[in-house]
Amino acid sequence: MKILVAPDSFKESLSATDVAKAIAEGLSESISDVDIRCLPLADGGEGTVEALTSAMGGSLETVDVKDPLGRSIQSQWGKIDNLAIIEMAAASGLELLSANERNPLVADSFGTGQVIIEAINQGANKIILGLGGSATNDGGAGLLRALGVRLLNAQGQDIGPGGGALNKLSHIDFKNLHPKVKDIEFAIACDVTNPLCGDNGASAIFGPQKGANDTMVEQLDNNLRHFASLLQSRCDIDLLKEPGMGAAGGLSLGLEAVAKTKRSSGFSLISSTTGLTEHLQWADLVITGEGKTDHQSLAGKTCFGVAKQARQQQTPCIIISGSLGAGYEQLYQHGVTACFSAAPGPMTLENAMQNAYSYLQQTARSIGRMLTINLQR
Repeated sequence: MKILVAPDSFKESLSATDVAKAIAEGLSESISDVDIRCLPLADGGEGTVEALTSAMGGSLETVDVKDPLGRSIQSQWGKIDNLAIIEMAAASGLELLSANERNPLVADSFGTGQVIIEAINQGANKIILGLGGSATNDGGAGLLRALGVRLLNAQGQDIGPGGGALNKLSHIDFKNLHPKVKDIEFAIACDVTNPLCGDNGASAIFGPQKGANDTMVEQLDNNLRHFASLLQSRCDIDLLKEPGMGAAGGLSLGLEAVAKTKRSSGFSLISSTTGLTEHLQWADLVITGEGKTDHQSLAGKTCFGVAKQARQQQTPCIIISGSLGAGYEQLYQHGVTACFSAAPGPMTLENAMQNAYSYLQQTARSIGRMLTINLQR
């Protein structure tokens, strides 16, 4: 039996590579005659650098940057000749902060800009930038500062970091912008279609998971609207109406003002680069997974993408997730044969995350035993 294991990461718990490894180990322990291929995937968030760099035969580079709160960390990015693969989560991600540190009023995207500068200095002329898993809601203000742009208040002084400081912004000075930025082609990989502002915008939809309460959401939304009004004259698109501008706390808002950008589906970009279709044609079964599967998974998440392509290739698809939430059954209408939660019973989130690897092994082992029923007949 040929099984393709093609999961996404389990956010803040396991990388896609580790998820695939755990599932493969469980299957191998319960099925004697099995050929397993592991294909770690992503949708533009965590794991994007690893998945694309590995598939394209590139190298992983490390650079010292600032995390969302200004602390020094090391961030990885992928290099393939003159192409750079960067994921925002590696420098400005939510997983870099503890629960009590999350505050989008002060968290900023400066570190992501630092990674971009490093890639440019190493010769990159095209950058794939994966959005997702961000801790910020600053419209890419921090990123712009890292690229050399000054954000000034009415007194001509630099404003502070974070989305909460944007209401003080009066003037934007581009004269010290890194000279090569305007020549870089940015491919922004993201499956989110939310606009920048409003009830479905960056602050309202994603702000709460980054630590924002209702008052903060309103403040952040107003601040992003103000920031966009100051940048609009430099852009060819309507920044408030453009689909996807609300991704990653509006990060691409800043990029639109200084570089050539093109948005594309994160999953489509990664699946085509890694050859998912060809792997599905080879497989008798595909197993995918993510941290939580629910109705939101249908909005372009990795599991949904794998299931759709599996259906086209008539390859059965099983999902193993950390947990199953409301509406996960809707995936059965889109190519999924069965969904399993890796958690063996009621438990705390901390327990589930700390023991995710062994729980995945156990679940895969049980699925393998179930599959042998048909093999033994």
